[in-house]
Amino acid sequence: MAFDLGSYTTALPIANSQLHEIMPGTRARGKTSKAKPASSPQSMPQWSVSDTFASDVENSENWKVVVNMLCDYFDLPDLTTRNGLKKVHSRFDEIYSRLDKAYITSKDNPKMMGGIVGIWAKLSVDAILRDKLFRKGFIQKIMPLLDILLTRQVTLQALSTITHHSGVEARGEIVREAPRLIHLMEECREDTKVTELCIVALMHSVGIQMRNSDKAYVKMIRGSDVRSLLKVTVDALRMPTASAYMADHGLGLLASATMHFPKECKASPLMLSYLVACLRSTNICVRCEALGALLSLNAADCEEDKHQHDPHKIIVAARATWPAHLNTALRGYGFESCDITKTVQNMHAFQKAMVRCVQDHDLYALGKTASSLILNAELSVMDGAFEFKDEKTGQFKRENMGLPFIMWSDSLPHCARVLRAKGTPADLDAADIIELKYLIMKERHSDAVTLAEKVIERNPTLAYPYYIIGLGFSREEGLRAAKKGLKCKGLTPFMRNYLQWRAVDHAGDLGVSNLQDTRAGHKEYAEGVAFLMSAYEDAKGFIGSAPLDSRNMSMMLNWLVILTLAIRGPELVPDLRELKPILDKIDLADQIMTFIGHPPKRTQLRLTRELILRIYPSATREWAETIGRFDVLSSAADDPPIDASQAEDSLAAWLEKLHVGEGEEQVPERCTHPRISTNSVELYRCSWCRNPSAMLRKCGGCGKTRYCDSACQKSHWRDHKATCAGPM
Repeated sequence: MAFDLGSYTTALPIANSQLHEIMPGTRARGKTSKAKPASSPQSMPQWSVSDTFASDVENSENWKVVVNMLCDYFDLPDLTTRNGLKKVHSRFDEIYSRLDKAYITSKDNPKMMGGIVGIWAKLSVDAILRDKLFRKGFIQKIMPLLDILLTRQVTLQALSTITHHSGVEARGEIVREAPRLIHLMEECREDTKVTELCIVALMHSVGIQMRNSDKAYVKMIRGSDVRSLLKVTVDALRMPTASAYMADHGLGLLASATMHFPKECKASPLMLSYLVACLRSTNICVRCEALGALLSLNAADCEEDKHQHDPHKIIVAARATWPAHLNTALRGYGFESCDITKTVQNMHAFQKAMVRCVQDHDLYALGKTASSLILNAELSVMDGAFEFKDEKTGQFKRENMGLPFIMWSDSLPHCARVLRAKGTPADLDAADIIELKYLIMKERHSDAVTLAEKVIERNPTLAYPYYIIGLGFSREEGLRAAKKGLKCKGLTPFMRNYLQWRAVDHAGDLGVSNLQDTRAGHKEYAEGVAFLMSAYEDAKGFIGSAPLDSRNMSMMLNWLVILTLAIRGPELVPDLRELKPILDKIDLADQIMTFIGHPPKRTQLRLTRELILRIYPSATREWAETIGRFDVLSSAADDPPIDASQAEDSLAAWLEKLHVGEGEEQVPERCTHPRISTNSVELYRCSWCRNPSAMLRKCGGCGKTRYCDSACQKSHWRDHKATCAGPM
């Protein structure tokens, strides 16, 4: 990050032109001739600055020169290196005392005060030094400089640097000063640089704090301040002189507010309109951050998309006369392949198998039947029982009928034991399938995942255990398992559709969360886009093959609308006519589920999709010129700073520069959106199962293909060996 602050005072006379050639904070050590200040610190008390030196500072060319002069005058080590900062550690009290006393005694010399603030800001790059400065009341000490026109920008630049590198406690100190920065933006609404630096500092402090899951930190921020913050930020983004750098931080600030302040955000139509308009940016990372913000808005008020199939409702619906248009829609897919048909068939088949088991007590045959049915429908094993009416009491009683169980679901462990005793690979697969189903029915999810992992070790080609892991709470593991399961051979339509459902849900959530992470760099952004691309592909696959009455159809259609907006962006026409077939399918799927007895819920995806489509036409018209201008500006440079042509002469460049070691520079944390092509995300996809991940391993032979693990590499070898340069 780099800003030109030197140009602010170029009208002032130059004290010594040679100073302009010295790198800020770097001691020349005889390599160049250098004018010395009129007095040295050894010739005067440490708390005093000579009038001659103060005059030189006051008449210096720019802030960079001021800081150089001060570093030399106070005999500071090179602050652009780790070694230099380490030396400050050992002399901190001495150095701080000198700077502080000079600061206090220079109230009539704003240039001197601003230069000292720049040095303090540079020290704050080091976490330990930063905390020491904060304990000295550093923030409260420098805030009054915002009221002085000459020192306003250097103070804001210092705050931007400090917040960029600050920890939780330090950030909290700056959050307390947020109202002052917001007020400054209101006062200086025509000053682009001041507005931009305020937004950057607020994003690095208030923005990060609003994304904190710990509500104790969020409580430091008042709702009234958030409302003012949203207004001044949106007003700033409407400025014709607003930069892409401001736009990046402004979007981050707006997105942050949606996480804990949805009420305030929903009360700001202009903010909502801007977020929706960002979905037409040419930068997919901008679109995805806006999408994440819109999803966050509805997180608190939504309903979970969970319901259990009620067998009685399904039977009633199967026997009922369906509305003509729904009947036509299901006939177009094929009644025999619809979920309701498969479910009813499974229920009857399991009942017959239970009756047969009562007659022959053949648990092996019951287990084989059950394992086959489990792979064909979600509601495959009914939790029923044999009941008889007691003639004396008139009450129904459940009987075991000579079997080692009463409830039908409890037959599964007994069947699994018999199957394992047979010991053939097919019987072991069947035993594992029915035992996994039993654990899920009993809501023993962690036990089910543990068993599924063991099953995969025995037989990595069996799809069902991958599905079980996909149902788990770990997004990364669930996605990896779902993608591996989709590569298994002989998948039933039910297994394929349900594995795709899990893959979309996991990848979609991971993509959004990755792109909302303020610490993300180019690699994390690319991985986030890879997640969304993966979800997009699997959502299209699910919708193209699953029946309209699938329990998950509405969720997948809502995901597809949202992912299409995020991935295709400005390719879509403003009236979104390309989405009409998907929206028509949503309407049909909702009617079908309502007829079955499961009306659609107000899920996060549904509410977000409805909000976007309601605002989209007006938002695109209102913000088209602004979004287009930001796209042009951001495409001109990866991280465009203010006055980039003079970045090398700015205090900002010096504040950000830090050599970690010999020939190595620290890369500042990214706070802007990189421009990523959807083609580049191929580097984050497994060459075999297509799982998106940043932890893929390259093929040791060709170094081009990438894999989740050795199992994926082994599975891909048959196809890959012809083009690979090395042995397997």
